Amino acid sequence: MIKKVSRNEARLARHARVRSKINGTKDIPRLNVFRSSKHITVQIIDDEKGNTLVSASSMDKDLKLSNGGNVEAAKKVGESIAKKAKKAGITKVVFDRGGYLYHGRVKALADSARENGLEF
Repeated sequence: MIKKVSRNEARLARHARVRSKINGTKDIPRLNVFRSSKHITVQIIDDEKGNTLVSASSMDKDLKLSNGGNVEAAKKVGESIAKKAKKAGITKVVFDRGGYLYHGRVKALADSARENGLEF
């Protein structure tokens, strides 16, 4: 019998494949996305030190989102991460989609971050 791999295991394999090619530095950190069914979270990470420089989430109180699991929430989180990155002096990042398809909420977040000043 063939054992079916769970969706999350397949995503983690895709993420590992992407991470083997992408690395964040102090000058150009990595923008990492985590998407769950109810929320979306973004971090800007310096992989050399292993530090999270800036983060934003649909659970943040200042965003005042009623539903964190839709495209509108992803757009607001993208806008928030871009503003926080600007404040921290970060303009260029490497986008890490976290093994998710570049579609829907992940794409909306990336487009919103680009519109608000992040370059990737």
